[in-house]
Amino acid sequence: MKTKISIFILSGLLLSATLSSCKKDFLERPPLDQLSEATFWKNSNDVYQAVNAVYNQLPGDGIIYDDGASDNAYAQYPWESSATDVSAGTITSVTNAGWGFGNIRRANYFLANADKVVNMDPALLERYKAEVRFLRALFYFNMASNFGDVPFFTTVLKLGEENIKKSPKAEVLKFVTDELSAVALILPQTYAGGKPNEKGRITKGAALALKARVHLSENQWQLAADAATQVMGLGYSLFKVSEEQAIDVKDDYSHWVTFANADDEKKFRLGLRSYEALFHKANEGNMEVILDRQQIDQKDANFLNTYLLPGDIGGWSSVTPTQELVNSYESYKTGKAVSPVDPAQRAAWYTAKNPAFENEYKNRDPRFYATVLFENAPWNAIEDDYKFIWTEGASNMSKTGYNFRKLVDPKIYRDRVDNHANVILIRYAEILLTFAEAKNELSGPSSEVYDALDAIRTRAGMLPVDRTEYSSQASLRTLIRNERRIELAVEGNRYLDIRRWKIAPQVMKTINNIKNTQVQVRTWADKLYLMPVPQTEIDLSKGVLTQNTGY
Repeated sequence: MKTKISIFILSGLLLSATLSSCKKDFLERPPLDQLSEATFWKNSNDVYQAVNAVYNQLPGDGIIYDDGASDNAYAQYPWESSATDVSAGTITSVTNAGWGFGNIRRANYFLANADKVVNMDPALLERYKAEVRFLRALFYFNMASNFGDVPFFTTVLKLGEENIKKSPKAEVLKFVTDELSAVALILPQTYAGGKPNEKGRITKGAALALKARVHLSENQWQLAADAATQVMGLGYSLFKVSEEQAIDVKDDYSHWVTFANADDEKKFRLGLRSYEALFHKANEGNMEVILDRQQIDQKDANFLNTYLLPGDIGGWSSVTPTQELVNSYESYKTGKAVSPVDPAQRAAWYTAKNPAFENEYKNRDPRFYATVLFENAPWNAIEDDYKFIWTEGASNMSKTGYNFRKLVDPKIYRDRVDNHANVILIRYAEILLTFAEAKNELSGPSSEVYDALDAIRTRAGMLPVDRTEYSSQASLRTLIRNERRIELAVEGNRYLDIRRWKIAPQVMKTINNIKNTQVQVRTWADKLYLMPVPQTEIDLSKGVLTQNTGY
């Protein structure tokens, strides 16, 4: 039976101890509900709990808001995240778009104190420290990706040392990749289970996968390809199912897809189910998962079922697909791009209830049906005979006319319990896409690039890449970027992708719903390549911190 990491928040740790009187005095014993350096760091269990307190800082269900800040999705509630203001281009220094160093301070504190424990297995302690070093590297990468130059420190700060000038982004990322290379030599490939070897802890694969992501973000193609190649040799594989669940068989896709024969329908359906099921609780920890945020059953719920589902089945429609994301899904029949319907024509068909309106959603990539709820989309797994119907203006309904079903766990919805499924942060499909992009940028199309893309596409039931159609570096670049968009939708990658590709000025445009009614005005300015440092932080630093350009 699999065991999870228990995540403890050691909020009671004190930075100093002041007890100084007679040890036998009952009144001067340390409070039993508090921790201090004098009473902590005594045994291996203290170290174990402190490591898990750093794991508690891993990102979770909030990754969906990264897509809400991009052209993939619309985040309709500005009080939930900064994504609404970021996507509109109206973000200012009044809003905190992710600035914070509590997670890094927590990691630094652990690394400064863990060696105090005596009589502990030195190899285990070294592994624990490697796990925390990875986490600190991840935290710094996320900060540098969003803000560019950031304060950099690896020690526990003393009073008076808290105001630190920014370090160049390149220096921070050099530290990150050096750390990831170092800890990859220490961390195991897998964990056997049981304390302190729970599945879900940081692995060698996670370190190398994050390293590949960092290098890709900086267009360091050879380094990204090398790191991805190392991960590809560690035994990960794409998750697949061999048969449908009985409840899923009830979904009638014959209206939406023109199947050539029974085998064609089976290929389509298994592709759809393989893609959607890899995120469900029943399949958590599968061989595609490289890093996930562990959620403790009955204690640590994620809110993906609430954030993503429409209001008619209890959701909030917090983050919803844009028409542009819908347009990006290719034809299931040809494997090529689909020409989008004219927005005015779509609106006219929808308003008139013309059957032609539904043609836009026919014969699309199986991942479309696994990702997007569109008008009359079937989904028996969520409720018997359920079909999505958009009700404009209704409580907690989408503003765009679409909802996400990807990342939602329908069994958990039916069971009427909180969603405790792990949130996947890095998976093997991303590594294959990183490898394909980096190798294509280095030397253009090759059999190994095509093979990496084909593995992802065929898992989803799609046709392999047409080698003739995509024979040039430029054409294959277009396909790779689109493949990355749809394969990793709502997983927290698109926001950075459109910035590193420098396509944000073209894609961050005003969005309309399926009735061609304006949903959100989006205005791009190049300052949006970086987020603003919160003005409150600049004020507290007494001028040591400086603002990013344009804010």
